Amino acid sequence: MATPLLEIEQLRVDFHGEAGCIEAVRGISLTIQPGETVALVGESGSGKTVAALSLLQLLPGNAHIRAQAIRLEGRDITRLQPEALRHLRGQQVAMVFQEPMTAMNPVYPIFRQLAEAFLPDEAGEGRSQQALRRRAVELLAMTGISDPEQRLDSYPHQLSGGQRQRVMIAMALARRPRLLIADEPTTALDVTIQAQILELLARLQKELGMAMLLITHDLPMVQKTANRVYVMRHGEICETAATTTLFQSPQHPYTRQLLASLPSTLPPPRLESAAPLLQVRGLHCHFPIKRGLLKRTVGHVKAVDGVDFVLNRGETVGIVGESGSGKSSLGEAVLRLNEGRGALWFDGQDLQSIDRATLRGMRRRIQVVFQDPFSSLSPRLTVGQILAEGLEIHAVEADAAARQRRVEAILTEVGLPLAHLERYPHQFSGGQRQRIAIARAMILQPDLLVLDEPTSALDLSVQAQILTLLRTLQVRHKLAFIFISHDLRVIRAMSHTVLVMWRGQIVERGETQALFAHPRHPYTRQLLTAAIHLSTVPAG
Repeated sequence: MATPLLEIEQLRVDFHGEAGCIEAVRGISLTIQPGETVALVGESGSGKTVAALSLLQLLPGNAHIRAQAIRLEGRDITRLQPEALRHLRGQQVAMVFQEPMTAMNPVYPIFRQLAEAFLPDEAGEGRSQQALRRRAVELLAMTGISDPEQRLDSYPHQLSGGQRQRVMIAMALARRPRLLIADEPTTALDVTIQAQILELLARLQKELGMAMLLITHDLPMVQKTANRVYVMRHGEICETAATTTLFQSPQHPYTRQLLASLPSTLPPPRLESAAPLLQVRGLHCHFPIKRGLLKRTVGHVKAVDGVDFVLNRGETVGIVGESGSGKSSLGEAVLRLNEGRGALWFDGQDLQSIDRATLRGMRRRIQVVFQDPFSSLSPRLTVGQILAEGLEIHAVEADAAARQRRVEAILTEVGLPLAHLERYPHQFSGGQRQRIAIARAMILQPDLLVLDEPTSALDLSVQAQILTLLRTLQVRHKLAFIFISHDLRVIRAMSHTVLVMWRGQIVERGETQALFAHPRHPYTRQLLTAAIHLSTVPAG
């Protein structure tokens, strides 16, 4: 057998703090051959990302890393000097991080951040600005991003979640590394772009002999992409096998649990005699494009361009479409976080004409769960304070003891232990933070919940729990959901009706089962074809 590109023997990672020692990784071993794709799967908090970050020594100072050996192309990299470590990062081993908004510099445009990822001879003083821009455009175009030339001058906050993820992939591939660590690389991408990215990575692996360590909760993607799979739980590897073997004959109970956690293909039951709660007519949300020294408006991005729909009390409308199609902008316009034009009625009240004080009171009835939980949770507050904040602002409970009981109850409902109330957001995995964000929205018992990719950061087992929780709460409290997602399996499981968005407009709508069975618009058929292409996990 050829010499492995990467060998890890008995890797252990502990975190030391005021609460004592936390064992995040407990003696795992794995190998990756040149050109091979190895998947590391498991629930949030199992230690997958910590293990990957330890390879590049990107963990905080309180992390204690031990291993019998970590060899890259036969060379021990456990005690590299700072200069050698900088050479290793990016050029030999690159990483695509799970949350691009927090991994990118918010004050630099995309072009500058891409240029920093170039090799020294590419970004040297001898290279013209035009040549560097051409190289940056090539990288963005390679990931399938739209209007790459225009995106170079944008800042991270001006891009959608999927667009930011594609920029991160472009940065990681800039130096053509030998090993790419991809931590949920397609989490924020719609199914059509997922297929493009997977094809891109497969092509680059073939051309460069690049290997990939894929960290993901997306089992269909693992089945399509990986050669071998390691299943990780509680900091340990509980099963490893060739991909085909593992999916056909899983041995460990936890592996079987993961494979049984894919969303149902049956939509939720519809409430009888449900009355309209939200009515949207002719909604537009346009953003100006400013260029030049004086930042003059030269055009507009039509994020939402004449949208109509009605949402009944206790029902779910699912919104699907590619990244940048206007899904999140539509949700933000409904929440009055973006100024839109058009009719917007909630429970008989015109949201476009109410004053600030009235709108603030309405916030209790219309809540939101954002796509990126890390940037939406205050890093200075504990989980308990985050959950209690809304109760205090809206004076929901009369005293602190009642608020505390409500906080504890909602935290238990989303599957987190009460001991987490005293921790801060940075101490949780991405999936755990998303559950905290969902709890924060649900604690006010709203009538309408806007869910923007609420399960994108969750592994399948936790995703199944959250979807079950959402269904239960919807029936119990007659909640209405606007469910925004690129995951068509989740949309099918959660939605009564589906809106397909493309370039700011709704190109198709219909009852969930009918739309999935008989799509009419070419773009809808393209989405469903890509989803079928990726969803190949056998039923058994």
